[in-house]
Amino acid sequence: MHLIYPVVLAALLFSVGIYGVLARRNVILVLMSVELMLNAVNLNLVTFDVWLADVLRSGQTLALFTIVIAAAEVGLGLAIVLLVFRNRSTIAVDALRELADRDAGEVLNR
Repeated sequence: MHLIYPVVLAALLFSVGIYGVLARRNVILVLMSVELMLNAVNLNLVTFDVWLADVLRSGQTLALFTIVIAAAEVGLGLAIVLLVFRNRSTIAVDALRELADRDAGEVLNR
């Protein structure tokens, strides 16, 4: 197998993920774009591990570690999204520019 095919595919996946993070307004779609970028990194790790014929399979081990980190990121990210939706009734990124509570300024002024 040629090295260029999976590397170009990973670059395309990563580019689509970058576009999704920068252009999307929905937090769920931003999380999906981050997952797409992590999958592109995994593809590169496994591709170069096979190409270099590493005896220890370091690339595949790092890819497995990345999958575990991605699963934890999805769990934590969805929990944050649910909490924000419960408090603000929206998950649009533009509406979440201000991280502080709206009533916090009134409490601090008392």
